[in-house]
Amino acid sequence: MIMTTEAKLSSANRSRSSSFMKDRLSKLTQLHATSVAAIQTHIEFVPAKVPHVRRLQTLAVALWALLLPITLCLFLCLCTFPPLWPFIIVYMLWVHFWDAAPEHGGRSSQWFRSMRLWTYFAEYYPASMKKEQELPADRPYVFGYHPHGIIGMGALATFATESTGFSTAFPGIKPHLLTLASNFKMPIYRDILLFLGICSVSKQSCVNILAQGKGNAICIVVGGAAESLSAHPGTADLTLRRRLGFIKVAIQQGADLVPVFSFGENDIFQQMPNEKGTFVYNLQKKFQTVFGFTLPLFHGRGMLNYNLGLMPYRRRIVSVIGRPINVEKSERPTTEQIQAVQKLYIDELYRIWETYKDVFATDRRKELSIID
Repeated sequence: MIMTTEAKLSSANRSRSSSFMKDRLSKLTQLHATSVAAIQTHIEFVPAKVPHVRRLQTLAVALWALLLPITLCLFLCLCTFPPLWPFIIVYMLWVHFWDAAPEHGGRSSQWFRSMRLWTYFAEYYPASMKKEQELPADRPYVFGYHPHGIIGMGALATFATESTGFSTAFPGIKPHLLTLASNFKMPIYRDILLFLGICSVSKQSCVNILAQGKGNAICIVVGGAAESLSAHPGTADLTLRRRLGFIKVAIQQGADLVPVFSFGENDIFQQMPNEKGTFVYNLQKKFQTVFGFTLPLFHGRGMLNYNLGLMPYRRRIVSVIGRPINVEKSERPTTEQIQAVQKLYIDELYRIWETYKDVFATDRRKELSIID
């Protein structure tokens, strides 16, 4: 009798325990479902079925965005093989002491610049180029690219690859996109940049490339790190007023100046509000003073969602190649000469903006402005 009672009690306990566990699991399931639903209301995930070509476009952009960490990891992996150490030592010595390619035009490979990978890269946004006027290949050129944006994806597509058809539009002109010299200290990564024709933005590099004569061209993203802090969607705030160095180099080398305005460059990322005087802005400027570059606080989309991550948004970029400004060569241009050419340059930028703003900047929040 006692055993029967104990058995009944044990059975009742198990029943209550089972019921309790079911309730707990049910609540946890409901909580999980609620959490997932809450996340899904804020994050727009990529559908399972997406055209294959769009996957390839996203992969191409992700590959470029991750190129530096990928190449550094590859280099570190190679360093784990002792038989490769002698070659690695020679390579690093060559990079740091002997290789002058970053200052003398790089090692541009037309095959590498024309790879299908870069076509996918440009199609992602999509990025394109609009030619306004023929540029004869009987002289050197200095292209000034505006705005800088967060990274300058339009500059890469137009001047470092053939994805927008630069060589077809301007036969005989050999473009070199310029970037910080520190990028050429990164093993493997530097060699990829050189194959794209990308070179150092130092003054000596500019002079060396332009001095090679007819058809050689450099592209400088004029606003630099300072302008990236102003890269907000729907705006076109340029840092240009005190940027006279590229104009001086153009005059000294007798190179025509060509303004380039890239509509949509500022729209592919969202940046944290950082108006002048705010804590974020002051912190970014101090960082720039110490390290020579700055880090905009931005976000874009992810590979598997449309609104959270560090990938750029799919928003159209159109780089308008403006009319060339012919300059008179002078080895020692005066300040007045430089400022006179700068005025012509700025006027041409405004002309491009006024001509195409209602076509390529229909969602603008403000007009073109030179803030510094």
